[in-house]
Parts: sequence; structure tokens; C-alpha cells
Amino acid sequence: MIVLRRLILFLKPESGPVLFAFLLLFITAGADLTRPFLLKSFIDDHLTPRQFESHSLLVLAGSWLLLLCITVAFNYWQVFTFKRIALRVIQQLRIDLFDHVQRLGLAYFDTTPVGALVSRITNDTEAIKELYVNALASFIRSAVMMIGICISMMLMDLKLGLFSLLLLPVILLLVLFFRKFSVRLYHSLRHHNSQLNVKLNETLQGMSIIQVMGQSRRLDADFRETSQAYCCDSIKGIKLNSLFLMPAVDLINLTALALALFWFGTLALNGVVSVGIVYAFVNYLGSFFINVSEITRQLRQFLQALVAAERVFVLLDETAMAPDKEGDGNPLITEGRVEFKDVSFSYDGESEVLKHISFVALPGDTVALVGHTGSGKSTVVNLLMRFYPLKQGEITLDRVPLAEYDDQELRSKVGLVLQDPFIFTGDIRQNIALNQPDVTEIEIMEATRFVQAHDFIERLPNGYDETVGERGATFSSGQRQLISFARTMLNKPKILVLDEATAHVDTETEGAIQAAMAKIRSGRTTIAIAHRLSTIQDADQILVLQRGEIVERGTHQELLAFQGLYHKMYLLQQGNGG
Repeated sequence: MIVLRRLILFLKPESGPVLFAFLLLFITAGADLTRPFLLKSFIDDHLTPRQFESHSLLVLAGSWLLLLCITVAFNYWQVFTFKRIALRVIQQLRIDLFDHVQRLGLAYFDTTPVGALVSRITNDTEAIKELYVNALASFIRSAVMMIGICISMMLMDLKLGLFSLLLLPVILLLVLFFRKFSVRLYHSLRHHNSQLNVKLNETLQGMSIIQVMGQSRRLDADFRETSQAYCCDSIKGIKLNSLFLMPAVDLINLTALALALFWFGTLALNGVVSVGIVYAFVNYLGSFFINVSEITRQLRQFLQALVAAERVFVLLDETAMAPDKEGDGNPLITEGRVEFKDVSFSYDGESEVLKHISFVALPGDTVALVGHTGSGKSTVVNLLMRFYPLKQGEITLDRVPLAEYDDQELRSKVGLVLQDPFIFTGDIRQNIALNQPDVTEIEIMEATRFVQAHDFIERLPNGYDETVGERGATFSSGQRQLISFARTMLNKPKILVLDEATAHVDTETEGAIQAAMAKIRSGRTTIAIAHRLSTIQDADQILVLQRGEIVERGTHQELLAFQGLYHKMYLLQQGNGG
């Protein structure tokens, strides 16, 4: 199985501890297998002929106790070693998975629910952990014990050993039969578990809308339905495990024991049967089926882990990565000149969102993008930030293709402020500096003063150490936006991209931001998306987009004089009170 091979490959960095754990396992198995031989020797050599030689008895008793101590001590160390290896492997798997997800392109997240990703990184990796911690080690130990028992039986009596070998294909058929019926069920189980996470995540994220729109009952019913499906799958799994595996194993065990006793009875009628061999054989047979029961007990967990691993590997194999640097050069952004050359773009490969977009933003200029919802304004920003790969046309910064810039250079020189800024859990200082080690307190305060945020931060009880709740819920929209502005300006970008950055800001805060904009734009190229035309009247160039095309371009006064779409938008906003 490809999935199982990949899981085993994750053990490669831990090859030394794994070999040590297997050595302990083999020693423990050997000790377990030797003890019935000692009992056979005691029964046949001492108990049956009633020859109780003190020296021999002491040797047997001492050997028995030594093997018992070895079994207990080595078994503990072996289990501890396996579990420590498992935790390290899963830790690395989760880190690799998290790192891979962060490098995926935004197009992937556009079509994949957040809850499904959370489920794969947490629940599915937890299921894999159980495979490493319990199932895999138990499988290997039980397999070693079963093979060892068959060999031990053949050493005692070849015919009895061959009889025990007949049990192996019967057990194998049982396992394969169970796997055939269970894999599809476990796929459904993991799917419904993922859907529970998706619905839970969406509900918690949109709790305010749910309560305002009175959607609690509908979502409760929807969640109940998914939960019921998950519960039904779980019950089916329990039935399959309880009614199929355990009775089947018990039936084979009792049948094998009955056949063995019949065999010994037949031999007793025709001659002498060694009591020690009978005892050892029955002991080995019981141990054999204890290990079979252990395999069947872990089989359900093992198959669930394989299904979970398959889902994790699908995510790890996802190739829709974020656009990366092309070429061997390391160009730097020094001027801030932005140019779009005949750029067309489609998210789904079918309907074009942008059509033949061309414009130039000279260093220090402000270019504003306006248009109705769905006209393609945000897509222009997404392409400029290299969130999506460009397939038609070309975007250049300082006359160098956008694709040739290193990520670090691009992110440090092109600053983005979104309409709905994301605030991390922590404090204000961490949210502005984003844990950059070389950022000083003076630089942070310079950035906040620059965007008019310092005063409101100083008024907080703990100032820059004020705790920020999840997504900054304890701050107003304007305060969150000012923090976002400060975070962006800390890097002193050459190009500033504003995606409706003042849309959620009150008039007073907008006035403060607009006052800072004159300083922000100085020596800096600005690409601004705005719905409120009053905020971009002093732009050097205004581009009016409609259905993915630039239909008008010019300054505020030129567009008003043209009396086209921009003029209509302006009059509409003026009629609504600005």
C-alpha cells in the first residue's frame, strides 16, 4: 500500500531509535516465547516422573523469574520508545503540513473550507498518531509473536507446528474481508467529521450574523443532521468490529482448540502423550489467539489511520502553490514604478475578470481604481501583490517583471492595507512589529505617529502592551485600521496598495488618515481602491473599471468634464450626501 509506505518513510529520521525499539521488542517476544518451554521442561522432566532435583528446580525458577523481569522491563522501555518516536514523527508531520498550507496559493483557499483544513491538520494527524503509538507497534509485536509461536510449535512437534501454520491464512482472509467492508465506511466517517468542523467554524465565525438574522434553528438542524450522519457511521463501525471480528476470532480459537484436543486424544489412545507438550501447545495456542485478538482490536484504528493519512497526503501533494520567484537575478524595487501591460485574468479559467488592462503608475504618483462591485478592482490588487499567477499580459515594477522579484523584496517594498484588516491575538506592539526581531520601540512609535494611531494607543490602560482579543474584536473598526496602517508603514514601502482602506472608518478617523496620506504618498507610489470618490479626488490618475475593462481614465476634473460613468457615480454619491 502506497499510503502505508509513505507513513513508514516518515520514520526514516528516527531510524536509530526505531531499530532500538525493535531490538527491545524482539527480546521481549523471545522472553515470552521461552517461558512455555521452561514449563514444558518442568512438567516432563520433574513433575511427571516426580524427580524434584533442587539444583534443576532452582535453575528453572531463576530462569522463569529472569525472563519475567526481562519481559516487564523491556516491554515498558519498548512501549515508551515507540510512543516517543510516534510523537516526534507526528510533530514533524504537523509542522510539514502547516508549512505546506502556508505556501499554498490563495486560489486553493478560495475553494477549500477552513474547517476542512483544520480537520486534516488536527483530527486526521491525531488519527495517524494513534497508528504510530499503538496500532503499528501492536501489529508488529503480534506478528512477531505469532510467527515465533509457529516456529516454537514446530520445534516441539513438526505436525503440531504445521497445524498452527494453517491458522495464518485463515486469519489473513479474515483481515482482508474486514478491510474490504470497512474502508469505505471509514472514508465516510472522516468526511462527516470534517464537515462537522466546517460547520462549527462557519457558525463561530459568523455568530453575529446568525443571531441578527435569526438563523440559529436552521443551523442547529443542519449541524444535527451532519452529527447524526457521523454518529450513524460510528455505530456501523462498532457493529462491524463487534459482530464480525471478535465472534469470528473466538470461533476460530475454539475450533482450533477443539481440533488440537481431538488430535492429542487420538494420540493418547495409540500411545503416550507428553503432558508438557500438551500444556505448552495449549499455552502457545492461547497466546497465538491473544495476539490475533490484539491485531483485530487494533485493525479498526489502523484502517481509520490509513484513511486519515490518505486525506493528509492529498493535502501534502497539493500543487496549487503560491506564485514564486522566477529567474536567477535578485532585482530591487528602488523607484516604485508600476505598469500593467495588456493584463487579462480569470479565476476559474472560463470567465475573464480582467480584460486587457494597461496603465502606468509613475514613482510618487497616486492611481485610484473605481467602479461598481464586481468590476475587477480587487483583482488588480491581487495580481499586483502576486497572490495569483498571471497567465496573460505582464506586470512590471521598475520595468522588471513582477515574477522575477524575491518574495522578501516584494513583501517589504509593496505594502498592503485591506478593507477588513486582520488583527492577531497578542498585544498591539506584536501586531505592529509582527515579531520582527530588528524592529525597535522607536520605529514602532514613529509608525503609529505617522498614521495618527499613537494617541489612541497611549489612552489605552496598557498602552502598546494592551491585550488584543481574537481578530481585534475589542477595538473599533477605525482603531483596527489604524493599527493595520502602522504595521504597513513600519516597513516604509516604496509602493502602497490601499484596498478600500477607509471603507469601515468613521468620518473623524478618516480625516486623521487622510491628513496622514499626504505624508504617506510623498516619494511613494500609491494604488488605491475607493468607493467614496471624495477620498481620491487628488489622485494623479483615476481608472474607471466596468466588467473587467478600463472604460475611462483621467484626473477627477477631467472625468467630471467627460460626463461618463465616473460623472454618474459622483453625482449619485453627492445626491446621497457625499
